[in-house]
Amino acid sequence: MAVVRTPSIVLRQVEIFESSLVVTLFTRELGKVSALAKGARRLKSPMQGGLDLVGVSDIVLLHKASDALDLVTEATSIERFLCLRRDLTALYAGYYVAELLADLTDLHDPHPRLFDAAVVSLRHLEDPVLRSRRVFRFELACLRELGLMPSLDDCSSCGLLIENGGDPGTVGFGLATGGVLCPSCRSGVPHVATLSWDTLEAIRALANPGSSWRELDPTRLGPVRSTLGAVLSHLLGHRPKLLAFLGA
Repeated sequence: MAVVRTPSIVLRQVEIFESSLVVTLFTRELGKVSALAKGARRLKSPMQGGLDLVGVSDIVLLHKASDALDLVTEATSIERFLCLRRDLTALYAGYYVAELLADLTDLHDPHPRLFDAAVVSLRHLEDPVLRSRRVFRFELACLRELGLMPSLDDCSSCGLLIENGGDPGTVGFGLATGGVLCPSCRSGVPHVATLSWDTLEAIRALANPGSSWRELDPTRLGPVRSTLGAVLSHLLGHRPKLLAFLGA
């Protein structure tokens, strides 16, 4: 067994026996892991406060090569996101970030950049004006890092650059094909949504680096929420549980 020390986001907790926890962690070094924290629920446990849900902790793991649970030997809190304790909407958004990390990633598949993006997103959920846009950007960062990013510029079927929609002001978006569709490829394809060009441009702004996403008109965000929610639901095979609690 290898001893690994790594910053981790606590995604889930399950109480077992009288004093222990099984935790799902998204670690920077190992990716997602499931681990047993013996005695973590005891009043005088040295891990007390080090396994707060949706917090960042410094974790020491006995990492096992088999499918058996890893073992948490040390846990110290690094960062608690206080806004999640003060604002219910921010808490729902934080839980949603954790749900995506838990459900979209595979065990023992490291994604350091996704870990960093999650920490930055959780850190800035206090701002009610930009909160929904930060969640959108995390969703898109998650899709990009995991190789699931839908095509926003070229037809996802034939590769043709998309410059105008098949109908005035609209463009087809294939959930099964993975992105925008040209008029020729759109016909007969199942699971196709129709987006306005305004919505597509808003998603492009949210996906790109820079600060243009900060200036988006809030009235444009409702269709973005519907589109990204549909993409993630299609990939997961079910609708994310926390999605219903998010507002655009």
